[in-house]
Amino acid sequence: QVQLVESGGGLVQAGGSLRLSCAASGRTFSSYLMGWFRQAPGKEREFVVAISWSGVPTYYADSVKGRFTISRNNARSTVYLQMNSLKPEDTAIYFCAAKSQVTGPYTYWGQGTQVTVSS
Repeated sequence: QVQLVESGGGLVQAGGSLRLSCAASGRTFSSYLMGWFRQAPGKEREFVVAISWSGVPTYYADSVKGRFTISRNNARSTVYLQMNSLKPEDTAIYFCAAKSQVTGPYTYWGQGTQVTVSS
């Protein structure tokens, strides 16, 4: 079992930056592939980016490429999402998730943190 807790969300003006954190507890953090997702009001949840066990980003959604950076610190059991050049369309609840297999769904989810970007 893995528990995930996101933090770092808030209100920021367009062009600003935020850094989200996702702290994990429970089983060995380094054995999990970690991902960030987001869900905007009235829209389905969408994938943002994932990072491998060794800290290599696997894929960035086109909408965030070049602006967002994922990283992880296995010693601290934490994954980060640095978000720069934020746009109003980045407004959403951001979730982190974990899975132990490359294929298949993410099995553990955090409760989410709200990010609001004002124009």
